[in-house]
Amino acid sequence: MLAGGMVITVIGGSHGTGAELVQTALTQGHSVTCVSRSGVAVDGVRDVRGDARDPAVLAEALAGADAVVITVGAARGTDTNRTEVTRAAIKAMTSAGPRRLIVQSSLGVGDSKNLLPGPLRLFANVALGKAFADHSGQEAAVGSCPLDWTLVRPGGLTNGPATGEFIAREGLGATPMKTRISRTDLAGYLLQIVDDPFSFGRAMVVGTPKSAA
Repeated sequence: MLAGGMVITVIGGSHGTGAELVQTALTQGHSVTCVSRSGVAVDGVRDVRGDARDPAVLAEALAGADAVVITVGAARGTDTNRTEVTRAAIKAMTSAGPRRLIVQSSLGVGDSKNLLPGPLRLFANVALGKAFADHSGQEAAVGSCPLDWTLVRPGGLTNGPATGEFIAREGLGATPMKTRISRTDLAGYLLQIVDDPFSFGRAMVVGTPKSAA
């Protein structure tokens, strides 16, 4: 549904889903700014290197953007990197920036914990407790902000190829769904909803059909 020619800032675009999103957006004709500590060496990408919590870095990165996608993960020296970066981005966007914000969270956070089977829920809380707490802080910041936001909650992420076969919804729904999804398919979904008003103010669980390979 997304037409080419948007200006998209990806915060955390040097690795994982963010890197896939940068590449996908470029191939579809969008202008892309990547914000990261390590930087990227991709032709056509505006590379902003630095700490995404820094107002000066964010001011540079958000200049001219139509939308912001946050895909940051954990960082050394803090257990709340996702929350801190997201709060800083929201503050910068609210003051002088684009209204559209998409944030990658995780299945198992907030009310989506009820979508996990009991044994897996227990394991995830133990193994991913710090990450879930960080995502919870991140989601709280997003949910209370005045922007046109969407939270995206994938389950297990893989390095598989793009299939275009993904399901996104707010709850379990009627269609059987696997919670694992490739980073390339997740990037495709993130890009698909950049200009989709239906997704505003929603927390979407993303997975793949059970019939998919």
